[in-house]
Amino acid sequence: MNIAKVIGTVVSTQKETTLESLKFLLVQNVSIDGMLEPGLPLVAIDAVGAGMGEIIMYASGSSARQTLVTKDRPVDATIMGIIDEITVDGKIRFRKND
Repeated sequence: MNIAKVIGTVVSTQKETTLESLKFLLVQNVSIDGMLEPGLPLVAIDAVGAGMGEIIMYASGSSARQTLVTKDRPVDATIMGIIDEITVDGKIRFRKND
């Protein structure tokens, strides 16, 4: 899994029929401190109700198709969780709403 921040939304009125009703979010990878990392953002399917600015966990590749929302659908990245806190060696590196 990867850690990223939701930085935007993607609206697509024309899409593969199995993707209809799915929510597309634009995400950018972040460090364990929640800071944006360089690189291109990606589009991920939201399986958990994530919102703008939240730090999330996403799976990519074949793992992205293992949720009830994405099973057997042509997706390459799926948001699997919203992160509340990241602790490393007993030190809090990220806490939601801090």
